[in-house]
Amino acid sequence: MNELVTRVADTVGIEPALAEKAIGMMLGFLQREAADGPVARMIEQTPGAADLVARYNGEGSGGGGLLGKMFSAVGGGGVMALGQQLMAEGLSMGEITALAKETIRYAKEQAGEETVDEVVASVPGLSQFV
Repeated sequence: MNELVTRVADTVGIEPALAEKAIGMMLGFLQREAADGPVARMIEQTPGAADLVARYNGEGSGGGGLLGKMFSAVGGGGVMALGQQLMAEGLSMGEITALAKETIRYAKEQAGEETVDEVVASVPGLSQFV
């Protein structure tokens, strides 16, 4: 199993399969929403990230119950819509925050702090979760 998935599963206390899907959804969201250059570098330099994006990029889109549908109807909803999608997968808000922090920590180790900080800064509202 990918080192990132193992670290997140252990840190957050969730099953590796759920960690894998949640990371893939989060990275897919970043690929769609973050500044193109920095996010491409981050995904390329983070082992396993491109595979997770390819596998789970579309997962959860349009989901998240009534609140997720409302956010989708008004233009996607950004970070809040992603949170709703991850909650629909069974994660609590605390688990989502821990997942985001550990994923960003790992990405910084692999792609460098400056690149990942550019990614985070380019997505409105993301910095409060990581």
